[in-house]
Amino acid sequence: MLQKQKKHLLYLAVAGGVFLCWLVFLRYSSISISEGPSEYDKGLPWHQVHDQVVLSDRLQTKQTMLMEPVRTDVLTVTPWLAPIVWEGTFDPQVIDEAFRSYNLTIATTVFAVGKYISFIHDFIETAEKHFMVGLNVQYYVFTDLPSHVPINMTLGVGRRLNVVKVPKFDRWQEISLRRMELIQTAIEEYIHQRANYIFCLDVDMIFHGRVGPEALGKLVAAIHPWFYWVPRNEYPYERRTISKAYIPQDHGDFYYQANIFGGAVEDVHRLTKTCREHLEMDKSAGVEAVWQEESHLNWYLLKNKPTKLLSPEYVWDDLKRPGAKEIKQVRFSSIIKNKTEVRENP
Repeated sequence: MLQKQKKHLLYLAVAGGVFLCWLVFLRYSSISISEGPSEYDKGLPWHQVHDQVVLSDRLQTKQTMLMEPVRTDVLTVTPWLAPIVWEGTFDPQVIDEAFRSYNLTIATTVFAVGKYISFIHDFIETAEKHFMVGLNVQYYVFTDLPSHVPINMTLGVGRRLNVVKVPKFDRWQEISLRRMELIQTAIEEYIHQRANYIFCLDVDMIFHGRVGPEALGKLVAAIHPWFYWVPRNEYPYERRTISKAYIPQDHGDFYYQANIFGGAVEDVHRLTKTCREHLEMDKSAGVEAVWQEESHLNWYLLKNKPTKLLSPEYVWDDLKRPGAKEIKQVRFSSIIKNKTEVRENP
């Protein structure tokens, strides 16, 4: 009798584990599962993202080559089953052909305020070579110097440069603090009508290699290149309890960099709205998070797990010496600059 009871309990434990894994998959899979409009989304007609990519027989055969583990030197999936994109974990041809028929539009926001306007030409020029090539891209350049934006640059088919005038800020930190608010407003006023996905990028960066539809997902974040090998307790989270960005010492998944984040327009709207509200609460309490909007971004992504992570290949820092053996391809990187010179009001 005791043996039967033990066997019965074992079956229940196995069944419970399978059911729990299934629930985790449903919650955090990059497949879009409609949960109905949230309090953040009411009244905005979102362009839907595709919850299933259909491959031809030829592409299915080609894709099977990636079914075996191709990278054992790095983490390629999170504990909540979100993929981490590295070189070798996807087939560019399969990805490109699979997404080509969907006629997707990618909104891309970038802030070129003050002396940072000097970076916009190289940003756009390299983006046209490497960023979402073959897809429709709407660039939105937020700047206080609209006349300095090189609007005569040659862009690919289906790609357009839009200039959004913003005020000049007194401190460079204010640009960081206001970014979430301005992106949220832009989504509500016009981006939600024009795009399926949105990526929010920093202007003082350039593209070196492919950043294509393999990066698309409902909520996408990039792992910071300076912190992907360090212990969690060394992440530069906001540790003061007075801030809405507070993360306790024993919490956290990855440290995400704010140089690039994105996803479905609906999901990024929810992210930017929440972060804006928390930034305003901090301001009213007389506190500024240690890394401004990046601290609030990390808090949000701890509570709302990203459905896809981009490896440090997608957000490299040129100050970090090349040669890390796990970095097979630097795709997008922060350029070396004198920050004192470009930050007009330090």
